[in-house]
Amino acid sequence: MGDGQEKVYAEGAIKVTLLQVVCGDPLRPMATVKLKINGEEKEASAAGNGPVNATINAIHEIIKDDITLDEFSIQSMHGGSEDVSKVNMHVKHAGKSYYGFGTSTDIVNASVHAYVDALNKIY
Repeated sequence: MGDGQEKVYAEGAIKVTLLQVVCGDPLRPMATVKLKINGEEKEASAAGNGPVNATINAIHEIIKDDITLDEFSIQSMHGGSEDVSKVNMHVKHAGKSYYGFGTSTDIVNASVHAYVDALNKIY
């Protein structure tokens, strides 16, 4: 966090309450994310080089902390384009590593839940 204070939230205090993503060709990917943090809703929109990047950028607008995404992987649970996907994220914050996991039939939705899972472990 830029102001030198450490953020502390209750366990599982960060929840996604809205995710809206617009992307296509030639559209620039844009995401709007609303998070409930310790009962308070915060919303931000951001652009990115893809829908997942735009979503993470929007989350960074809300969190305002130095978090680095080190590894990002998507796996199909059983195979096929209609299947549930599992997203694994490895992030770094203040010299420590954290892992987040998310599942959904939508890879952007699974990604945001994996990232928020990692954030909940950080804070």
